[in-house]
Amino acid sequence: MMQTVREHYPNLKLYSLSEKAITINFGDSISADLLTQITAVNQLVQEQPFPGMITTVPAYSTLTVYFDPLQVYKSTLDGWRCLDKVGNYILSLSLTDRQSTLNTIAPIIIPTCYGGSYGPDLEAVAAMHHLSSEAVISIHSAAAYIVYMIGFVPGFAYLGGMDKILASPRKATPRAAVPAGSVGIAGEQTGVYPLDTPGGWQIIGRTPLSMFDTDRTQPSLLKAGDRVQFKPITTSQFKQYQLT
Repeated sequence: MMQTVREHYPNLKLYSLSEKAITINFGDSISADLLTQITAVNQLVQEQPFPGMITTVPAYSTLTVYFDPLQVYKSTLDGWRCLDKVGNYILSLSLTDRQSTLNTIAPIIIPTCYGGSYGPDLEAVAAMHHLSSEAVISIHSAAAYIVYMIGFVPGFAYLGGMDKILASPRKATPRAAVPAGSVGIAGEQTGVYPLDTPGGWQIIGRTPLSMFDTDRTQPSLLKAGDRVQFKPITTSQFKQYQLT
């Protein structure tokens, strides 16, 4: 049975982030269930934009929708204030079976060369958890990850789903420069640096893939809701990837 967003998620909380943005709060936790809800509503809004909509930004537990307030105010959307017009519109959209799509899409494989100069913190992370480097690689590459949000720098995907046994603190002193493609760990999250940038995550490997490229139709390789798996590769394979 088809339901509206309002009927399917009666506990959603909407508030005005600014005169140009509205935020929908789905809960107060980090979970795959909340991500599924956020992804479903985000897809609906993207596919059925309202007059004046500019963009959407999904996060761990929220979806923020940016818009042109003048266009929204002049529209025939139901309500008086922009908050009401946009909120009523989103809550009135009808949900289909999108809730199941998150678990059926094929994972994006991230080839990763672990350790050595590509993963200078691998041995330290292993020692921190009384594991061998091989065990860290095996645990990290065995997990199925989900992209919860993009942030920090363009294309940086925050991935949830890492085995808690690898949860590690950020470095006490961040590096001034972390190479693009570096695979890091911070807390119970893992992620890939898309650009050369300062960073404090524990670096355990590097991928030859370009995570962010402005020449692509979709510059960021990953987006919220994507599933990701890491595939260990050798140094030779890393260099071969760079040649293709």
